[in-house]
Amino acid sequence: MSRSMFARNPSVLVFLAILGLFTLGVTLMSEWAGSEIVSTSFVKTLGKTLCLALVAVAMDLVWGYAGILSLGHFAFFGLGGYMIGMWLMYERTHGIVASSLAEATIPPTESEIAGAIGNQIFGVVGSSEFPAIWAFADSLALQLLFVVLVPGLFAFVFGWLAFRSRVTGVYLSILTQAMTLALALYLFQNDSGLRGNNGLSGLQNLPGLDHVPQSSISIWFFWASAGALALGYAFSAWIVSGKFGSVIRGIRDNESRVRFLGYPVEAYKLFVFTVTAMIAGIAGALYYPQAGIINPAEVAPIASIYLAVWVAIGGRGRLYGAVIGAAFVSLVSSWFTGGQAPDVNLGFYTIRWVDWWLVLLGLSFVAVTLLAPKGIGGLLDHWTGRLAPDRHGADLGPDSGSLREAEAEQ
Repeated sequence: MSRSMFARNPSVLVFLAILGLFTLGVTLMSEWAGSEIVSTSFVKTLGKTLCLALVAVAMDLVWGYAGILSLGHFAFFGLGGYMIGMWLMYERTHGIVASSLAEATIPPTESEIAGAIGNQIFGVVGSSEFPAIWAFADSLALQLLFVVLVPGLFAFVFGWLAFRSRVTGVYLSILTQAMTLALALYLFQNDSGLRGNNGLSGLQNLPGLDHVPQSSISIWFFWASAGALALGYAFSAWIVSGKFGSVIRGIRDNESRVRFLGYPVEAYKLFVFTVTAMIAGIAGALYYPQAGIINPAEVAPIASIYLAVWVAIGGRGRLYGAVIGAAFVSLVSSWFTGGQAPDVNLGFYTIRWVDWWLVLLGLSFVAVTLLAPKGIGGLLDHWTGRLAPDRHGADLGPDSGSLREAEAEQ
């Protein structure tokens, strides 16, 4: 990673330093370290929040910088979770079945063990046969590879078909939402091979580590989530800091002009769409072992809409804004829906925040859109003096929106 990237984005070093101090602080205050100031369940909540921040960074890269409002990026997040979930569920079930059958008078054959595993996993949907998509579920290396390849391939095929047809704007958003809905409906079916509405469960139990307490496992995943967010943030900042970043911002602002200048617009958009899908898949693979379960509802269109709301609240076009938005909404949501927020008795009606949280989130989105269109990140820029250059001097182009003299000198 070059110096120029840090020179153009000094906020990257600030973000990485804050993230490092945050990770160290949580570690020292966790039950794993013996202080028990931060509970194991809250460490998991923080780890999941870091994963949501990572997928928000991916969403900001594709929407805030490239101008592609994807309402389907949480589907890639879910696909990453399903890929690692298959290995976790298979290996955990294999261990349980193998230890149970080992007590039999006649040692079981491999086919008998496989049949028992299939019955344990798929008996809930009336089957005992392994679907073809589970062919490599016993290989951690391959499933980790699929965490990146499956969302990436899915996004590449969809993006290639959409961008080559030059579908843009609201029509592209509708297509991404339709893609997500189709995937969710498919996963809800019992014959999808992923247990239908039951999803994959027990993912918090790592195979072969039954003797390890959850306090240790939670902190390991917290470290992994923090590391993934640091790498994903730095990688995204590197992309947007150079010429590539200037081109995708140009595509966002005026796609026709960039195409006229000779840039392969569709290739740039396809690259960003595919890479951000891979980042989302990695975030999902780290999130769901901490959540413990994944089901088709996680990839429903509404989840992707929430993702766009997080980025909008945090500040679109600012990577740190995406992190702020996702972290803010995630932690506040956990507080309101976890029963920690006290009910408000108005006499004639009692406000229970579990029921009213989504309404509050919607009102927050409307308030930010009207009162602070640049989001929380924009307010942070204002408070810290990180403002855009003033547009003084003569126009350096054919219209009033062109680069101006004062900017060209910087």
